[in-house]
Amino acid sequence: MKAQENGSSIFRNLTVLSIEQALSLPFFTYRLVQEGMRVIRVEPPGRGDPNRYVGTDVLGEEAMGSYFLPYNAGKESITLNLASEEGRGILHRLVAELPVDIFASNTRPMNYARLGIDYETLRQLKPDLIWVGVTGFGPDIDEPAYDPILQARAGYMDLTGEPDRPPQLFGLPMADMGVAEHGYGQVMKALFQRAVSGEGSRIDVAMYDSVISWTVIPFTMARTFGTVMKRTGNTHQFYAPASMFPSADGYVFVAVGSDQQWAQLTRMPEFAPLAREEYRHNAGRSANAQTLNRELAEITRTRTAAEVAPFFAEAGIPFSKIYTLPEVVEDPFAESKLLSASDPRTGLRVEMPPPPVMTPFLQEEHMAFSFAPRLGEHNHRIYGETLGYNPVEIAAFHQRGII
Repeated sequence: MKAQENGSSIFRNLTVLSIEQALSLPFFTYRLVQEGMRVIRVEPPGRGDPNRYVGTDVLGEEAMGSYFLPYNAGKESITLNLASEEGRGILHRLVAELPVDIFASNTRPMNYARLGIDYETLRQLKPDLIWVGVTGFGPDIDEPAYDPILQARAGYMDLTGEPDRPPQLFGLPMADMGVAEHGYGQVMKALFQRAVSGEGSRIDVAMYDSVISWTVIPFTMARTFGTVMKRTGNTHQFYAPASMFPSADGYVFVAVGSDQQWAQLTRMPEFAPLAREEYRHNAGRSANAQTLNRELAEITRTRTAAEVAPFFAEAGIPFSKIYTLPEVVEDPFAESKLLSASDPRTGLRVEMPPPPVMTPFLQEEHMAFSFAPRLGEHNHRIYGETLGYNPVEIAAFHQRGII
């Protein structure tokens, strides 16, 4: 009963069928894997997802590049040619007979009906199906989109970088991961609705809607108040000091969020020279941010990050050394909660960052997933054991390019 109470057995019983490629939808289904759901990738025969060929060939085999491995751990893979009528028929059997609880696709909307994956078609096969479509700009707009395009369109690049330099791409694919997280939330809501009413639902999640929803401050400032926020590099437009500063062994970031914090800091002898009237309130510090940051840097540069950290901690000021990625992966906070997947063929162990929230499934599985699937690795199991096709029929599907 304990597993049932914490919810893990409920999610373990859910099946997700996903026609996915690139990063947005695969990252979304990776989040569902972390809840214990069974996720089956549907890929075209032949080369499959183009992201299989990105990164380093760490296994010595085709279609398993290092970029593909982490966010596809825990999934299964089948191949299916949906351009053929026979392939579409097999997909429809899968939806009904697996049975599928959640169907997801990040195919362009113009292809929904042609591939037989539109909501109206699939709901006839399973009325309580939760259908998810991830698009660039919504189901009525067929414009293709990748993460950088959305960052450019939603103003992210205009807000990123130094004020006297060109716009820059954000360091992580926020449009891809953002729409994945928003889709995850909508699916959880749809599952609750289905549990209460027994009804399925259609969910359309657009990357543009996702990224623009996070621009609450800059969007409202520009539209309502005529205040255009600009690139500020490593500083903050409305708070000071909130910036990167040199230390004797690298860089640190300091973010003073209140006048009280600043007063606490400048009571210390090391920072007493900065206890000036023009810096007493945030408005004054912001107006004189360049001078203030230069003066504060003269103090921080004389000490290592470890030596200067206690001063900011005593003042209650958020502070961090700026970690390199090699340092991040060795951080005890991360190391204690790593996710992993080991390849039974080669023994390669892939380690991934901790999840945003620990789930009962992850605890039960000791933070380990099955390895990312080879292309079509589960064809025989799913087409044979689930749909009942015999080996001769499956071989014929291969020969005709159906799977």
